[in-house]
Amino acid sequence: MSDHSHSAHRGHHHHVPHGASGSERRALRIALVLTAGFAVVEAAGGWWAGSLALLSDAGHMVTDVAALAIALFAQHLAGRPPSRRASYGYARAEVIAAFSNALIMLAVVGWIAFEAVRRLLSPSPVSGGVVIAVAAAGLAANMLCAWLLSRGRSLNSRAALVHVLGDMAGSVAALISGAVIATTGWVPIDPLLSLFVAVLILYSTWLLLRAAMPILMQGVPAHLSYDEIGGALARVPGVTTVHDLHVWHMTSERAALSAHLVIRDAAEWPDTLAAAQRLLAERFGIDHVTLQPAWRSPIPGKRVIPVLPISVKDKPSMH
Repeated sequence: MSDHSHSAHRGHHHHVPHGASGSERRALRIALVLTAGFAVVEAAGGWWAGSLALLSDAGHMVTDVAALAIALFAQHLAGRPPSRRASYGYARAEVIAAFSNALIMLAVVGWIAFEAVRRLLSPSPVSGGVVIAVAAAGLAANMLCAWLLSRGRSLNSRAALVHVLGDMAGSVAALISGAVIATTGWVPIDPLLSLFVAVLILYSTWLLLRAAMPILMQGVPAHLSYDEIGGALARVPGVTTVHDLHVWHMTSERAALSAHLVIRDAAEWPDTLAAAQRLLAERFGIDHVTLQPAWRSPIPGKRVIPVLPISVKDKPSMH
């Protein structure tokens, strides 16, 4: 038999309050409207001025519109309850959306780089004054969107914020480009700064992919130690060893755990189970737990965590 637990989060682990999702959705909606409006403005201004920096930022904004729309859809989907076809629910939709947004950004970086090289080889005139005016308006809109999205804590909101921060960098680059062209007439600054923006976007995208991949691969959350958890479970009264221990992300903010606990006495299992659940919730912040009692050693080849002596490293820490 096995026991499944959804105990409440306790201890010193900080979690998003229940009202946060509503405020995040409102922030995403406002950011979507602002971004869509200024994407049109920057595209028109970039075409009129002949500025790749503005056109690049406008293209970035268009992908932001798609990214924010995906994020809003993922927020809605993540709120749906579990079903017979999706027993864990749809919370991981936010991670899939974040991963998809990162892939979109890689395509944008490729386009910017290609167009910048083309313009360096074949320069075209740029109207510095128009670039300055449009870039300044775009920067103001991006700053407002970034402020709204910075209050969200989900990976989905972080993904949208990465897009907006990339837009801010693009607007700043366009401002500098317009100023240099207006004062010196040096046109190559426009594609050169576009390449600089592409590098910034690439770095932000890599950070986002690095955050999303462990969740999609069901990796152990970075703030948790597999060995420390196993050692702590092995020291629960009544437990001799732990095997088939799995710890993984359910969402960007919630972890799940399953394990087989080899116990000495079946009659003690209710007390042992309660102690293990309490340990996992209070010390590690894991509330989605499935524990299987066992009376025999595991099949050879499976990972067994032995009973470890108590050390400073294994004592409960304040997370």
